Amino acid sequence: MTPDSEPEPAATVTAKETVKVTRTVTAQAEADTGSGSDADSDSTHYADCTEARAAGAAPIHRGEPGYASHLDRDNDGVTYDS
Repeated sequence: MTPDSEPEPAATVTAKETVKVTRTVTAQAEADTGSGSDADSDSTHYADCTEARAAGAAPIHRGEPGYASHLDRDNDGVTYDS
């Protein structure tokens, strides 16, 4: 190579990446107004935690079918958590 000559270009590198795309959907829980109303009281109802456990439904979280404020004594959003 002489001082006046151009250097050769560097080799070109092409990278390929495969990406798996998934779609995430986040459900919005109903707001608890503290009024004692239950989000889904007309479709699933349990008289007490014993009944919910017997049905295999406990624990039930706020916003899920069967949740009722009378089953959540400490108002933490989870029935039968003791």
